[in-house]
Amino acid sequence: MIKILKKNKAVLKFLGLFGGSYLVLSYCYNQYLNLDFSEKYYPDWVTHWVTKQSLSLTQFLGYDAHAVPHPYEASMKYFVEGEYLARIVEGCNAVAVIILFIAFVIAFHAQWLKTIAFILFGLVFIYLLNVLRISLLCIGMYEYPDYQRVLHDIVFPGFIYGVVFVLWLLWMRIGVEKKK
Repeated sequence: MIKILKKNKAVLKFLGLFGGSYLVLSYCYNQYLNLDFSEKYYPDWVTHWVTKQSLSLTQFLGYDAHAVPHPYEASMKYFVEGEYLARIVEGCNAVAVIILFIAFVIAFHAQWLKTIAFILFGLVFIYLLNVLRISLLCIGMYEYPDYQRVLHDIVFPGFIYGVVFVLWLLWMRIGVEKKK
């Protein structure tokens, strides 16, 4: 048994670091979600700001867009040109995706300064792409209503997870020191 553990030390280290950091970050995020948010930042602060920034981008792209708190659930109702198109819920804010990204980078950490710098870069990059994703998704749902399900369930999740995968590959290429 000891021989197997020694042989697979790198894999076990990765699993421990990935699993441990994922669990800790997910626990912290869950505690954050249990905080009492005022109506000003409904349904929670991150989701509220993702919605507001997505609206600003949609408006910048020439569409009349606004959002209002959903009266019956913790979400924001997103309107484009007066048409109710989407509920922006906590799961839309990309925090879970960011946690997954961070856990992977920690599991394959390099020098801590380099690791932290890449985590901060990735966090901001994923956040901004998510704002773009929500805006384009809502515009796409408005312009192409027959494709709402495909856009929501396949195209845009594939986009955000694809970007995270590319960031992971980039980290493996530039961040992780190669054994000689």
